[in-house]
Amino acid sequence: MGSSPPLYLQIQQHLLEKINGGDWPAHHQIPPEEQLARNFGVSRMTANKAIRDLVQQGYLIRQPGLGTFVTDRKAESSLVEVHNIAEEVRSRGHGYSNDVLCSEAIEADDEVALRLGVRLGTRVFHTLIVHRENGVPIQLENRYVNPRWVPDYLDTDFTHHTPNEVLVAACPISDIEHVVEAVLVDETTARHLDTDTTRPCLSMIRRTWSGDHLISYARLIHPGERYKLRSSMHRNGS
Repeated sequence: MGSSPPLYLQIQQHLLEKINGGDWPAHHQIPPEEQLARNFGVSRMTANKAIRDLVQQGYLIRQPGLGTFVTDRKAESSLVEVHNIAEEVRSRGHGYSNDVLCSEAIEADDEVALRLGVRLGTRVFHTLIVHRENGVPIQLENRYVNPRWVPDYLDTDFTHHTPNEVLVAACPISDIEHVVEAVLVDETTARHLDTDTTRPCLSMIRRTWSGDHLISYARLIHPGERYKLRSSMHRNGS
């Protein structure tokens, strides 16, 4: 017979079940260490370790003088950098998966031609992918790529490699442009993101350059209640 997990892990499992099951939403105050220690028949030091580990993992946050609270663990991306969404998800300790809805060569319409800096009717590559975190849709990526700079783009197995991985490998990104707005989506997009048309979503238009070459144009749609965008700037003191 296998041995039982350490007591502090049993406390962690209990706390995670409450958090992941929705019983304790973001900003909910969890029971104090003393109460957890009594409930599980352990020392306060053991309860402290269980909580401390979950703080380090980003599930909980301590507020001095107030207590310990559940964090808002919405999926998050940076506005000033471009990261591989699969790595972002895995860095949070979660499982990444995707649905590849489309991978094709098309003729650029007015919008795509303008955004991608090519002539109307130019042959471009197009992918449409739903990115998931623990099985839950967090982003619909509608991307157009100039085949002149990434000719092997459509040869990729996008179930194993994200568009970001392919683009960075072919053309290291030197410049990015982001335009973000809140939008209501159509029924098809809502279905892909497992939301509905009355719930606001975050739309981010992203264009990426490698040197002087405009490589890619993408429209990224995120369910507003499941996603947040982050920006930070560091200034050197004079």
